[in-house]
Amino acid sequence: MVLRQVAFPSGPRGPVLSSAVALWLVAAAAASAETAPVPPAPVPAAAAPAEAPRPPEPTKPDAAKTDPAKTDQAKAEPGKSELGKSELGKSEPGRSAPAQPALALPAQDAAEPAEPPAAKRVSRELPPVVLARISQDPTPTLAPSTFLDTLRMADRYQAIVQAGGWPSVPAGLSLKAGDRHAAVPILRRHLTLTEDLGPDAPATDQMDEGLVAALKRYQVRHGLPDTGLLGPMTVKALNVPAATRQRQLAASAARLMGSRFAFGERYVVANIPSATVEAVERGAVARRYVAVVGKPDRASPAVETRITNVNFNPTWTVPVSLIKKDIIPHMRKDPGYLAKMHIRMLDGQGNEVQPTAIDWSTEKAVNYTLRQDPGFDNSLGQVRIDMPNRHAVYMHDTPSKGLFSRTARFHSSGCVRVAEVKGLVAWLLEGTPGPGGPGTVWGPIEIETGIATGERRDIKLAKPVPVTFVYLTGYATPDGRAHFRDDVYGLDTEAPAKAAPDVPTTASIGPRAPVPAAKPAPATPARVTRDGKPADAKPADVRSPSAKPPVAEAKSAPLPTAPKPDRTLRPEASPRT
Repeated sequence: MVLRQVAFPSGPRGPVLSSAVALWLVAAAAASAETAPVPPAPVPAAAAPAEAPRPPEPTKPDAAKTDPAKTDQAKAEPGKSELGKSELGKSEPGRSAPAQPALALPAQDAAEPAEPPAAKRVSRELPPVVLARISQDPTPTLAPSTFLDTLRMADRYQAIVQAGGWPSVPAGLSLKAGDRHAAVPILRRHLTLTEDLGPDAPATDQMDEGLVAALKRYQVRHGLPDTGLLGPMTVKALNVPAATRQRQLAASAARLMGSRFAFGERYVVANIPSATVEAVERGAVARRYVAVVGKPDRASPAVETRITNVNFNPTWTVPVSLIKKDIIPHMRKDPGYLAKMHIRMLDGQGNEVQPTAIDWSTEKAVNYTLRQDPGFDNSLGQVRIDMPNRHAVYMHDTPSKGLFSRTARFHSSGCVRVAEVKGLVAWLLEGTPGPGGPGTVWGPIEIETGIATGERRDIKLAKPVPVTFVYLTGYATPDGRAHFRDDVYGLDTEAPAKAAPDVPTTASIGPRAPVPAAKPAPATPARVTRDGKPADAKPADVRSPSAKPPVAEAKSAPLPTAPKPDRTLRPEASPRT
């Protein structure tokens, strides 16, 4: 509405409006406010693709219809279209609804189907390694007095043998604390002879507290879990004859005879029948580790040497023996075996050779060097402990950690695999400057960081540590206890005498059989003359009674001496794992 200018008469006091004119002006202003022009709808920035209309929400009524306060507010504020009826697809008459962005509805209110649950994340962390239970006795297996202590113990067990030994426990017997059985007195008799049970213990047929404690001591001495329960493994150990135990002690002492191992303040002992490794410091075991040793047909050798280096992320050179026994048979079945195991073939000049260029139906592969790259699947794992010796064996990590949970751990090709080997490495590197030079140490973090680089790194020990591999199936400790382990290599069994081989073989730790004397050549019949005299007869050699006998051409046999044990259990001198 357009207002025209109206001239009113004016006087000295200004214009005077009548009441009718004033009412007319107020009504005109009100009508103008009600019919104010609507501003144009905003133009969207970009035309969005048409979307399918969403289905109505049957479960949620319109808020504007159910709430009177909101309805009044919507009528009073028509400019706020985002909360008005236009968002539900309705528009006022004569007006075009402006394009509005779709509102994000809550998941519980949306009519769309629920999204599928997120996939469960798979952890990249390795599962914890389960280890077999081993003794935590701080007394070391090998000490400077072990040889004499074992000899004395062998004499003591010989007295038990001469007295008739001990009776057998019924096979299949199973007892726990508090049980009663007629065979309990037999068990008491056995444990009394072995001094695990005191002679003043009550003679009852019940597994009382004292008998259970004695059985635990017996189990510890035989490398069994000290549960105090009488089960199949304990019954089997109890039924080994006393004569066999005496022979184990005597044979182990013979293997220690002639040893020149340099005991020091710190040294490492791996007892093969026990399948354990001990880090000994100041006469006590600082830590005992579960180990995997050589299988019977690839026995671990007896070694006395020193640990000089530790290798992070080592490579592995496959020995000739394993190329023949393992690699060639695998390649005949699977030509891609070397690629799967990340093993490279190198010629004499160090150039890589493709496996397809080799005739695997023959043994020509032994003329090449087969080397496995570092990595998690490397046969040596992440760590190797160098200990120079003529058998080329060592201690190392392994990717096959599941074997550490077994009771019988004789699966390697001669080397010793150590569980939790990084702890042994930290103990060996004590006193060696860390990665930052003097003043730093090789702690767990530094060791993990050095391995995480993936690069080969050799660390030389500031002071070499003596190490020995021994085969002790029976041995005694300074506290007067006898310990026994199974003879897995069969070295304690007395074998019939036979001619000594040209090279040492497995189980050739005893004295070699004497070489039989040469038999005299058969005498040929002498020729005689017609008168009955020998044709080539010579005059008799007449000597005076004081004449000395002629010196014999053959030398006399040497006097028997104590046999010096052959420290070799295997003739092979190639790296093994």
